[in-house]
Amino acid sequence: MCNYRGDPLPLTRSRGADVTSRPAPTPGPAPAPGPGPGPRRHPRPRPRPTPPPAQPRDTSSPPTPSPSLAPAPAPARRRDARATRARILEAARRELARDPDSRLEDIAGAAGVARRTVYGHFAGRAALVEGLAAEAAEAIRLAVTSAPAASSDAAADLARFVLTVWPVGDRYRTLIRLARGQDLLPAHVDELLAPARDLVSGLLTHGRRQGVFQATVPPGPLSRAIEAHLLPLLDCVNQGTWSDDGTGAATAALIAAGVAPDTAAAKVDHVRRTGSPSSPF
Repeated sequence: MCNYRGDPLPLTRSRGADVTSRPAPTPGPAPAPGPGPGPRRHPRPRPRPTPPPAQPRDTSSPPTPSPSLAPAPAPARRRDARATRARILEAARRELARDPDSRLEDIAGAAGVARRTVYGHFAGRAALVEGLAAEAAEAIRLAVTSAPAASSDAAADLARFVLTVWPVGDRYRTLIRLARGQDLLPAHVDELLAPARDLVSGLLTHGRRQGVFQATVPPGPLSRAIEAHLLPLLDCVNQGTWSDDGTGAATAALIAAGVAPDTAAAKVDHVRRTGSPSSPF
């Protein structure tokens, strides 16, 4: 502070205060922090498991299964089933011709299959016999549909048809014996032979107009009489007491229709020489 003349006034010490100028203390280095509670630690989060890397998508075609493991196509399975069924029926035809009392075990063994395979196609012995009858009916139908139209020689037409249908009867002749028992009803045999019976009746009607066949018995009953004549002949072949390739049966049918024996034999021989009908088998 200064007086009125501008001289500096001496400093005085006020009560309770030291106005003497003292140098300000120089700040020293900050003391090192002592040990104390550190920063609050939070629990470290547990790392999540890393998912496996995605595999690249395979766009190639799937591997082809081994031929031995791959299932057979449906058409092939159906063909195999039909072949197995036909083999069972063929074995049944042979075994029943040998012994009408043959068991399913015998038929399965002859067919080379297990008994359960037979039951897979047929419910039992009766169904198996029905299967044979259905085969015979189809063979007769084919023989009838393949017969040529009536010609100007009705006797030759009748001889030709008997020669055509005889192999069918010879193949399924065991059904005649089965019809005598409980395996096949006579009505079923009658139904089975109906197409052939109707065709023969038509041939007899045609031959009556030509004056070749007898007119004493109408064609319908005469057709049944010829049928009743031929079935025992087939049974004789089945029993081994007679053997015929159809020639004797055709000659007998012409004689039953009213043709003289010598003429009938010559007619059948002529049909044989000019072209024997093809067998359905």
